[in-house]
Amino acid sequence: MQNDVPTYDLYGERSASSPNFWLHCETIPSRSSLHHWEIGLHRHESFFQLLYISDGSGDAVFGREILAIRPGSVVTVPPGFGHGFRFSQDIDGFVITLLSSHLRVVPGGRSRLGIFLAAPRVTVLDPDDADARHVDETLKRLGAEWLSRQSGRTDLMEAYLTTALTLTARLWGGYGDEERIGGANERRVERLNALVHQHFRSHRPAAFYAAELGLSPTHLNRIVRAVTGQGAHDFIARKLMEEARRELALTTATIKDIAYRLGFSDAAYFTRVFARRTGMTPKAWRAAEREKTVRQAQSSE
Repeated sequence: MQNDVPTYDLYGERSASSPNFWLHCETIPSRSSLHHWEIGLHRHESFFQLLYISDGSGDAVFGREILAIRPGSVVTVPPGFGHGFRFSQDIDGFVITLLSSHLRVVPGGRSRLGIFLAAPRVTVLDPDDADARHVDETLKRLGAEWLSRQSGRTDLMEAYLTTALTLTARLWGGYGDEERIGGANERRVERLNALVHQHFRSHRPAAFYAAELGLSPTHLNRIVRAVTGQGAHDFIARKLMEEARRELALTTATIKDIAYRLGFSDAAYFTRVFARRTGMTPKAWRAAEREKTVRQAQSSE
C-alpha cells in the first residue's frame, strides 16, 4: 500500500518540515553499503531524484515493477513515487536529490521534459550515441562540481542538471501524441524564457511578453501553466528571485546594491517582494545560506 511506504528526504533520514538543501549529491556506495546494498521501498514528498550508474548492476523497484539497471544508466524518480533498489557490491555512480520546485518544468507538464519527468524511468545511455555520451560526461562533471565546492558551482550544477535531464528525456523518446500536443507550447515557453532573461531587470509585465510573442496575455498564461505548472506572472517573477538568490549567495554586495542591480527603486521594496516570494528577508536568507555552506564544508572534512 502507498500509505505504508515511508517518506524520507534522504534514505533513512526522516523528512523535516523545511529541508536545508535544494540539491544533494552523494555516491551510491556511500549509502547503499550501510544497508547491505539494498534500498528498501520508500518515497520523497518534495524531492526529485536522479541516479547515474557508472559501474555495477542491480534492479530498480518501482512499486510492483522491477527494471534492470546496468552501467551507463540514468534512473529518474519524481516525488511521491515509491521506489527502491537492489545493487551489486561493485556498484558505482552517484545519486542527486533536489527539490522538485527547482526543476525547470513541473513533472507531468505537457512539454516533452514534463512528460518524461512524470514517472519513474530507467534510461540506458548508448555509448555510440552523441547525446548519450554528452549526458554521461555532463553528469560526471556535475558530480565533480559538487565535490569541488568552488565559486560559481550553483550556476554550473543547475546548467548541468538541466542539460542532462533534457537530453535524457530526448533519448527516452516515448512521447507519441503528447509530444505533438506539447511541442509548440514548449517552444513558446523557451522563447519566453529567453525574453525574460533579457528583460527581467526592467520588471516588464506579462502583457509585454505576450505582445512580443504575438499572443494575448490570457493565451500566454494558459500556455505557461500547461508547460510549467505556474502562471506567466509567477514564471517571470521566479526568474527575478532566482537572480536575487544568486546575488545574495555568490556576492558580497549590499542588499541596497543588489536591489538596484535588479531594477528595484529602493531596498525596502526589494525586501518586501523577496520576503513575499521566499518567506524570508534577503538578509535572513543570505545568513541561512552562509550557515548552510559552513555546515556542508564541515561535513565533508
